[in-house]
Amino acid sequence: MTGPDLPVVAPPFDGERGDPAVAGVVLAAGTSSRFGETNKLLATVEGEPLVRRAVETVLAAGLAEVAVVVGYEAAAVRSAVSDLPVRAVENPDYADGQATSVRRGVAAVDDAADAALFALGDMPDVTPATVETLVDAFAAGAGDPLIAACEGRRGNPVLFGRGYFDRLAAVEGDTGGREIILASEGTRLVETGDPGVLRDVDRPEDL
Repeated sequence: MTGPDLPVVAPPFDGERGDPAVAGVVLAAGTSSRFGETNKLLATVEGEPLVRRAVETVLAAGLAEVAVVVGYEAAAVRSAVSDLPVRAVENPDYADGQATSVRRGVAAVDDAADAALFALGDMPDVTPATVETLVDAFAAGAGDPLIAACEGRRGNPVLFGRGYFDRLAAVEGDTGGREIILASEGTRLVETGDPGVLRDVDRPEDL
C-alpha cells in the first residue's frame, strides 16, 4: 500500500481497556490471475492450502466469529475450510474487484460486532499473536482503523471499528478500504514484529 506516512503504535498499549467483540473476515474470492492456471488459494504450504492457513490463524486468535468470502472457484475454496467453524459467504461479483468482497464481508458481520478484522486468504505467514495485538490495540483505544505493520511497514490484516461499517459497505473498485484508511485521522499502524504481515503469495515462486 502506498500513501502518506502514518503514526505507529506498539504494545504495551495505554488507555482504558475494553473487551470488544471483533469479527474476522477472510477475503478469499479473487481469481489469482498472476499465479497462473491454478487457484493460488488452494496451493499448499506445509501440506495445507493457503486459504486454510489464513483462516486457521484468525480462528486461533479467538475472534467472536469468522466469515470467509469466496467467489472464484467458490466450491473448491469452501471445501478447503469446510470442517472449520467459519461461515462461507459467496460473492458472485468477485470479478469486479476486492471492494465487492469487502462489502459482502461487512454484511456478514454479526450485528453485535464492535469491529471487523479483514485478513487476506493469500497471506499464509501471519501469526495469531498479530491478530491478537490488533484486537488489543483496538480495545485500548490506540486507533481506528488499525493496520498491522512490521518495522514500520504497513501490511495486513486491517481492523475497522463499527463506525466504519457503513463506509465499507459502500466502497468500490479493487482497493478495498484503502481510501478510508488514508482519509481517517484515527488510522494507526500497529507494530507487530511479524514479517508475515508483509508477505503475500502472487506467483508460484512466492511459495
